[in-house]
Formats: sequence, structure tokens, C-alpha cells
Amino acid sequence: MALWALQPCECEGLVAAPGVQNPTQGLEPSQPGRPQGRMSPWWLRFLVPFLKVQSSESTRHRVAAAAPCCGSAALGQVGMTTLTRRGWRGDKRTEPEEDAAADREQPDDDSDNSKATRLTLMEEVLLLGLQDKEGYPSFWNDCLSPGLRGGILIELALRGRIHLEPLTARKKRLLDRKVLLKSAAPTGDVLLDETLRHIKASESTETVQTWIELLTGETWNPFKLQYQLRNVRERVAKGLVEKGILTTGKQSFLLFDMTTHPVCDTTEKQRLLKKLQGSVLERWTGDLRRMDHRLLALLVLAHASDVLEKALGSLEDTQYEMAMSRAKDVLEADAELEAAQGRGTEVIWAVLAAFSRA
Repeated sequence: MALWALQPCECEGLVAAPGVQNPTQGLEPSQPGRPQGRMSPWWLRFLVPFLKVQSSESTRHRVAAAAPCCGSAALGQVGMTTLTRRGWRGDKRTEPEEDAAADREQPDDDSDNSKATRLTLMEEVLLLGLQDKEGYPSFWNDCLSPGLRGGILIELALRGRIHLEPLTARKKRLLDRKVLLKSAAPTGDVLLDETLRHIKASESTETVQTWIELLTGETWNPFKLQYQLRNVRERVAKGLVEKGILTTGKQSFLLFDMTTHPVCDTTEKQRLLKKLQGSVLERWTGDLRRMDHRLLALLVLAHASDVLEKALGSLEDTQYEMAMSRAKDVLEADAELEAAQGRGTEVIWAVLAAFSRA
């Protein structure tokens, strides 16, 4: 019911809005037989929308309503009208805002160079595996493709899109826990968004190891072949070309021609090598829980993709032995224990456990 349609009510307690004078001023004196304080002018009903809202400590507002006294005095006093606030959000952050915050809060790979190009884990692993001049990885490396798929899962976990199901009495091991979709919000990366669609469209939940096999195409189930990610290496290399780190070429072999991607920005690759080497040398903390999550993921993926020794090969003998010894401590750590104690690293340790088992 509209406020001005109410029957007679008391005008006591009314507070005029800023700029509106007291509506009781200039009125005729109360007539005998009419209750004191009632308003009779018909134009008072148009002042109701301008009355100031009285706020309270609760989640409701009370407003004073006034109407012309055109009815019987027996109706008496009409109570205050209560309006409920709608759509109050407070400080609660919505899911799209959390996803955007997760993307913004990704730490830059090199804190000393804030203007450095931000690379995904897949791009970093491929850049470590490429030969600079030839523009393609070693023909003997058959671990790079599954390593890139593992990097996709870790990247999605670090961006807050997927996570492992909670630890239960039946499913205590990392390799037994299923991958759950946390948010389907787009990431802006083609490979990551395609993987998100596969996880969302899957009729059954799968483990980390199973998803690596499905994304690689290593499955005997013909109905699961639709989840395979095709041309991952070429698509990741294309992203590096767009960022100005690689260039596109072609090399002719005896029976076929192959597209190559030589490194044109050696500074970016040297920065990446320095970052990986520093994680097990100058920046080594000895406590895996204090290690940066992206550095930990890069170390795990470099091992899974069989490019770790190549990345540390430029070090001197003493530094190489120290770096490999510390990397071995990380790779041989108890994945179950570290995942339980390290917040936000469950998928990283699950990927390491999957490749260690294989």
C-alpha cells in the first residue's frame, strides 16, 4: 500500500529531509473536536516521499509516514512502516570476484623485474625444453607432452579453478582423490579454458593421473578420446611467439618438413633459467612449505618433463651437485605429508605422485 494512501496517523516523530521545512509550520490551529497534532491539508501526502529515513542497528529501516486526516478519529494511531533492505552484500566477495582476484594475485615470476613477461607454467616448461637455435625439443624426450598436461592442471589449481576432493577415511591417498571443479570462469587462456570445459562436461569425476592420461589421449576407452587436447606443444609455442620470445621457422628433413620455433629473446630464457636455478641455490629455504608455489610447481614439472638436468646443466660442478641434491630432496619428499601440511599445493604433489608412479 502506498504511504500516502494510509489513513490518519500521528505526525509526531516526523523528521523532514534536508531542504524541506517543518510541514507543521503555517498550518491552521487545531479545531475543537479534532485530535491534537493531526494534519488536515491534502497536500501533505506529497511530502511523504521526502521524509528522512530513520535507520536502526538491525537490518531494517523504519520510516515515519503521514497522511491527511480525512477519516474518523476512531481509527486512532497508525504504526510505523517497516521497509526491508534488499540486495545487501556487505563485504562478502562473490565468486567471479574471487576468480578475478586469484588471477590478479598471481605473483610475478621474478620480483626483481616487475616488467618481465608473465608466462604460464606450460610456456615455461616448453621454453626450458626447446633447443635455442634448432627451435624444437629433443627427439628422445617423450615426457614433454604429459608434462605439459600436468602443468595445465596445476595452473588451473593455482588460479582457483579446480581442487581435489576433501580428505576422507576411504580416500586418503592423493592418487585416489578426484578432481573437482571449483569455478568455470574463463581464464583467458585457450588451453586452460578448453580443459575447464572438459572437466565440466565429464559425466564422472576423475583423479589427477586419469586426467593427465585423458588429456594426453592415452586411454583405451573410445568414449574418452573426446577429452584429448590436440597440438598442445604447437599451441603453447604459438603463445610464446605472440609474446615475442620465440619465432617461427621451418626445417626440412629427408621425408618431411617441420615447423620450428627458435628462441629470439634469449634474455627471457636466461631469466627463467636463473629463476629455476636460484630456487635450489640462493633462494633455497630448506622448508618446502615456505617455498613459492609456482617455483615448486616449476621444479616438479621440469622433472616430470625430463628437462630439469638440461636446465641445471650450465652450472659449475659444485653448484650443479648442490642443486641436484636439493632438487632430489624435493622430488623424493613424502607427497602425502607435504600435501596435508602445505595449503594450496595438493594438486602439485598429486601431479608429482602421478609421474613418480608411472
